[in-house]
Amino acid sequence: MDYQIEMLNITKSFPGILANDNISLQLKHGEIHALLGENGAGKSTLMSILFGLYLPEHGTIKKNGQVVQIHNPNDANSQGIGMVHQHFKLVHNFTVLENIILGVETTKNGVLRMDDARKKVVALSQKYNLLVDPDAVISDITVGMQQRVEILKMLYRENDILIFDEPTAMLLPQEIIELIEIMKGLVKEGKSVLFITHKLEEIKLVADRCTVLRKGKYIDTVDVASTSKEKMSELMVGRKVEFIVAKNDAKPADVVLEVKGLTVKSKFSEKNKVHDVSFTVRRGEILCIAGIDGNGQSELIYALTGLINPAEGEIFLDGKEISHATIRARSEAGMSHIPEDRHKHGLILDYNLDKNLVLQKYFTREFQKNGFLKFNKIAKYANKLIQSFDIRSGQGAKTVTRSMSGGNQQKAIVAREISKDPELLIAVQPTRGLDVGAIEYIHKQLINQRDKGKGVLLLSLELDEVMNISDRIVVIHDGELVSNLDPKKITIQELGLYMSGAKKEGSDE
Repeated sequence: MDYQIEMLNITKSFPGILANDNISLQLKHGEIHALLGENGAGKSTLMSILFGLYLPEHGTIKKNGQVVQIHNPNDANSQGIGMVHQHFKLVHNFTVLENIILGVETTKNGVLRMDDARKKVVALSQKYNLLVDPDAVISDITVGMQQRVEILKMLYRENDILIFDEPTAMLLPQEIIELIEIMKGLVKEGKSVLFITHKLEEIKLVADRCTVLRKGKYIDTVDVASTSKEKMSELMVGRKVEFIVAKNDAKPADVVLEVKGLTVKSKFSEKNKVHDVSFTVRRGEILCIAGIDGNGQSELIYALTGLINPAEGEIFLDGKEISHATIRARSEAGMSHIPEDRHKHGLILDYNLDKNLVLQKYFTREFQKNGFLKFNKIAKYANKLIQSFDIRSGQGAKTVTRSMSGGNQQKAIVAREISKDPELLIAVQPTRGLDVGAIEYIHKQLINQRDKGKGVLLLSLELDEVMNISDRIVVIHDGELVSNLDPKKITIQELGLYMSGAKKEGSDE
């Protein structure tokens, strides 16, 4: 068999963890090959070895049958290997064009020559339908556009083996469809794609073959067309997985959160991102705010959780006004928040896991005395959460959080926020970047909070998630709440129409 890339018997360890245990993977010419596994299964580590970010202890890499040495990303690029990372590697105050050419700039007499680069970037963006504004600054463009920039970086370097690490974790449903079309187009042009994911629907849509890893070990390589989602999930997790979590009907009680006439300005301008929004969340229900990204839901959550101040309106938690309360005061009043951006607002990445798990409790009597932390108590508490929430980390509570997989970082945040036993849990994209086993677990946790009589406010872009676990859905469009829907009475397609603004409540458009 003629393979373009072969990774043979790759072994790589980190302190306390064998990330890749004698793994082999073979990529054919012109195929989309998925790499499937739970959070922490070793997928990103394996691809980081192929891209030269890590050196394996054992193993061989071959390209077109010849052994190649890849010591760093420059070696990988010289072999035609490019990678789009899960957390993009972009300079936020540079333009699109500057990011694409960074490291391979054309200069003359020490002066940057941008004209030829601009022509090449525009031509590539048109050819592959990756339309971006070359002069836009990265910090001003959407996550979907940033991903296009990362893809153009690979194409600009003329890479023919393209690695995508969890490429859809941050994207909207319609951006995911666009990306799948882009990947199919790249393969038609003669490229080969390695695609790290744990979203089984996407594997079925786009991949030819799929290699499954579990806890650092190779499990199997399967033909996607002839293998069911259920079989793939079982290979990945090692047991059968429930795709739809069983739940009883909600029993809503009194109001725990009341929002009246809330208006929130944009972080970047005087423009209103949220206009005169009012709603309530009751104990014993999961209310979901559904909307296409950029319609004001992020700003609404920032105002509710204290990350920004509202311009107008009032917020009541358990009948007490908290519109301008500090974040700590909201937390102590019974609010927990699983944030949208786990790196920016959820964790201190260079702290150990145990410190992250007590970020909102370290000042209480349980964990400090006269200003001195009780390290034994913190470690004991952290170990309890690590066990009950199945947080996988190489060195237990002492693991530096930055070194953990994205999914296990997310589990740490969920563990911290739920363990506070809040009256109101605000969960924003709680399963972003998680595998099916972890998603099933977190959905059960959210439903468990509801059944304990807590209020849950969910914000999600995953339409399946919205439909499966919400008791009530409000749709946000252009900063306004436009519909109040019962998930039992609408379809996913109808929900999509409400979110896009194509359909309004009471209309039959």
